[in-house]
Amino acid sequence: MGLGSWKRRGRRTLVAAALTTTIVAGTAGWASGHRQSPLTGPPPGTASWRADTTLGTPLPDPATTGPRRMAAFFRGLSASEQHTLAVRHPSVVGNLDGAPVPLRYDANSRALRVARSEARADARDTGLTPQARTTARVLAERCAELLAPGRRILAFDPRGRGQVAEVYGDLRTARHLSVIVPGSDIDLGSFDRTSDRYGTPTGMAKSLYKAARGRTAVVAWVGYTTPVGLGADAATGRLAEAGAPRLTRFVQGLTATGVPQPAVFCHSYGSVVCGLAAPGLAASDLVVLGSPGVRADHVADLHTRARVWAARDDSDWISKVPHVELFGLGHGADPADPSFGARRVPAEDAKGHTGYFAPGTDSLRAFTDIATGVLS
Repeated sequence: MGLGSWKRRGRRTLVAAALTTTIVAGTAGWASGHRQSPLTGPPPGTASWRADTTLGTPLPDPATTGPRRMAAFFRGLSASEQHTLAVRHPSVVGNLDGAPVPLRYDANSRALRVARSEARADARDTGLTPQARTTARVLAERCAELLAPGRRILAFDPRGRGQVAEVYGDLRTARHLSVIVPGSDIDLGSFDRTSDRYGTPTGMAKSLYKAARGRTAVVAWVGYTTPVGLGADAATGRLAEAGAPRLTRFVQGLTATGVPQPAVFCHSYGSVVCGLAAPGLAASDLVVLGSPGVRADHVADLHTRARVWAARDDSDWISKVPHVELFGLGHGADPADPSFGARRVPAEDAKGHTGYFAPGTDSLRAFTDIATGVLS
């Protein structure tokens, strides 16, 4: 690269960095009121689990036991012993990476019923503030929806804004697996909202599962604290840094139970999470769509054996976001730029920032081929 090119690149970087700083500074007052506290650490109820000696020996600590060792622990238990733990500690077992999938479904069903009952009681408690009663009523309704027949809830944590994972298809028999990682403004209350359907993880998951005609199981994963809006949280990697280990552990937990390595689809800010998780993520494919960057300058910097794909349609507003990283702001190079080195996913038919999984689009057809191993 000649001196003139370096100068032009340097000017573009400075301008982009200034623009990024301006955007964040201009929203700083608003964003400070929406700064999120990431949910970290072991599942709710861990203290009770640690104190349990029902099986005659201390149970493995969820905070220090990896998914493979946890899977081995459960394989050494009888069906009756597994059931006992799910009954005694549903919030732990339901979120325990490495625990058998059917046992997690059962545990989360129990945890949801407990949470619904407690929330209904709080909604009737006149000693609580009106806002607290309203929040409780909404949670009770949310739990009731998740308990609907046929839903497979692989994770449920009502703490904070709430986290959840839902499965489409049969993880025990699936030859392929896909995991959807969402971006901003997604939590327990919004992960399957009916508005902006294909901008939600369940909307993406259902669309992919249907398009693949059952050839891949799909998990809609809301297992990290997402940014709210376009403030400072969305412009920095703080929440992604907290979410990346959770994604890595979640996928390790699935593969430890015999599930195939997944294709991981990462939308918007979710691609920042995936980029940071990439070195330890046991994935066959890493697909970023509508990405603001993955905290890497080139695909080689992700240090992953997964095939890396990128999609962005021309009408996606994310293309106007400066693709730089400076002083902790911004998320680096544009993964959809050919110079990044990712494999291109066609997205001419997609519309806007949340249209990539819309039925009939070239992007969904390509995602389906990636998920089912047709494209490699």
